[in-house]
Amino acid sequence: MKTPNALSALVLSFLLLLPVVANGLAVEEIVTSFKIGSSRDLAKYFENTVELNVNGSQGDFSRSQAELVFRDFFKRYPAEDFQVVHKGESLQNIKYMIGYYSSQECTFRVLIKAREVNDQMRIYSMDFKKD
Repeated sequence: MKTPNALSALVLSFLLLLPVVANGLAVEEIVTSFKIGSSRDLAKYFENTVELNVNGSQGDFSRSQAELVFRDFFKRYPAEDFQVVHKGESLQNIKYMIGYYSSQECTFRVLIKAREVNDQMRIYSMDFKKD
């Protein structure tokens, strides 16, 4: 009789941890997108509208426009590396990542803000500043 309760607890634990694991995978995929300079892979995590600030040039862009902005960015500054130096979550469930994007020409400090939408991480703001 105790086995069904233990099995139920195990299944419930798995279901509760699934979004946490999925978000961890999303973070890794976002980091990989930067490391290989893939605007298409990065755009999978954009909200419908993304606020971008690239070294002072800023605006609100649709998902497809933001993908084009990053395609041009990755062409101008081909990726050499992307390192996350800090990540966390606010009390309002805003997830954020601070990192450094390196190209041969320069390095950018990057701030990415995201939120969970239907159990998926969605980027709604990115800020790039030359270091």
